[in-house]
Amino acid sequence: MNHILFVLLRRLRTPLITVIVVYAVSILGFVLIPGVDDEGNVWRMDFFHAFYFVSFMGSTIGFGEIPYAFTDGQRMWTIVTIYATVISWLYGIGKMLSIFQDQAFIRLMNRLSFVRDVKRLREPFYLVCGYGMTGARVVEQLSKRGIQSVIVDIDRERIDALETDEIDFSVPGLCADASQPDVLSEAGLESPYCVGVLPLTDHDTVNLAISIASKLIAPDRPVICRTESDITTANLASFGTDHIIDPFVTYAEYLALALHSPYKHLAYDWLTNPEHRSITSAYQETQGRWVICGYGRFGRALYQSFKDTPVELTIIDYDRSRVCEEIDFVEGLGTEAVTLDEARIRDAVGLIAGTDDDANNLSIIMTALELNPKLITVARQNLSSNARVFDAARTDLVMEPSRIIANNILSLIKTSLLGVFLDEMVHRRDDVWAHELVNRMSTVAGDQELDSWAFTVDPECTPALSKALEEGKVVDLSLFQEDPRGMNRHLSAFPLMLKRGEQVKLLPDESTEVQAGDAILFCGLSGAFHQMQWTVSNFNVFSHVIGDTDGQGGWLARWYRKKKLS
Repeated sequence: MNHILFVLLRRLRTPLITVIVVYAVSILGFVLIPGVDDEGNVWRMDFFHAFYFVSFMGSTIGFGEIPYAFTDGQRMWTIVTIYATVISWLYGIGKMLSIFQDQAFIRLMNRLSFVRDVKRLREPFYLVCGYGMTGARVVEQLSKRGIQSVIVDIDRERIDALETDEIDFSVPGLCADASQPDVLSEAGLESPYCVGVLPLTDHDTVNLAISIASKLIAPDRPVICRTESDITTANLASFGTDHIIDPFVTYAEYLALALHSPYKHLAYDWLTNPEHRSITSAYQETQGRWVICGYGRFGRALYQSFKDTPVELTIIDYDRSRVCEEIDFVEGLGTEAVTLDEARIRDAVGLIAGTDDDANNLSIIMTALELNPKLITVARQNLSSNARVFDAARTDLVMEPSRIIANNILSLIKTSLLGVFLDEMVHRRDDVWAHELVNRMSTVAGDQELDSWAFTVDPECTPALSKALEEGKVVDLSLFQEDPRGMNRHLSAFPLMLKRGEQVKLLPDESTEVQAGDAILFCGLSGAFHQMQWTVSNFNVFSHVIGDTDGQGGWLARWYRKKKLS
């Protein structure tokens, strides 16, 4: 507020001085010019009466001649001061209005309002730096889970879009450079309610600067950063960035999983991607030769991930110098039938259009399908605005960097146990086990979005359940699947993993007894999460679910029942 007052006083310095000088001269004139009282004696107005008269005269309220009728000299001076004071006021008001319309002053006011809104937050929030395609998707999904966000972006249009985007509640937004430490501080980096920082701008250098500043100013604050460069990835890892997401490497590993373990890939997809693939996609033949168009960042990541899979690779790229000698290579863009024929597209199993141009990728897909309609097609989508075009092209898989980053971030935010489960599934389970898991997921969720969540059995997260365990009651995992609304219904969810100390058990049996300190990961429909939370948090609902009538009701009802029995 001191800054705004300083700016106002500095901008209004000339009009304020003008008003003060006009008033001073006007008052002095009325004090010096002699008047006549009601008895004909000479009378001079004192400074108080002069100031009073000039004040209501200058504001054009209307006035009477006080305390006696004016002489001609006083009336002449009154005419002069009327014009002088009105003009000075108009000049001052005009200057003030121009200040309030000045873009620099508006930005300063918006910044003050933003800082005030952030300081008023009394709930956990994520500091999102960058409100592009990725940031908007993350904020939207966080709002659906009731999690607050604070947004900083250097693009004014993106901040203005907060007013019209589909967000369930008001989100503070500031148009500023998030790489500046003072901006991060004003955005709540040091607030006790800030639970994480998400550098999601389109520039790796900015994301790097945000991550470094966050770790130096608030070392305990988790940082989940996006990157599209190997050098930036190494820099981020060197100073302890908690999670680094490279969409090209992530999607390449995801696609490689589909080649040798289709059911693991499908389970992974259902748990991390809201718009997951259908179960029938696991039956596609993926073994054989694949053609990759474009050997840039995405193409190199694909090649590294595919090296250990039982597939052959052919690379199409316009620059031969970017590709190693031992790789099967065809020079060209891949948009021409001649180039695709040279790459033997007719006997290939799959095609990946991975250039940085959406039009070229779509052209590659359409041309290749004319030559080989049975191809499995994967397209890289660079701009989210082209989503409808890619949907119309009916490609089997679409690699959209913003969606990949957002899905990975949301998976990390929902619960850290999901990452542990996915790692255990990918590296320690076979595809037959994953097939059974996918069938169970399909039974629970059908075609609806599959959600995941976790509970830690402690007084803070599960107060009702923790109290029951302290009282010596035996509770097993089946409790979580009971619908608290009764009617012998079960919730559309099941336990994925039980973590007890250092021990991890995947797909635990429902008869497994729950112990204090257990961390349990579930998956199912999102509505089941709220019912579970109600059961383990509300003492009356918990007592109802386990059939303990003595524990139901408030303390007065329990006292009455106890009194009645005694």
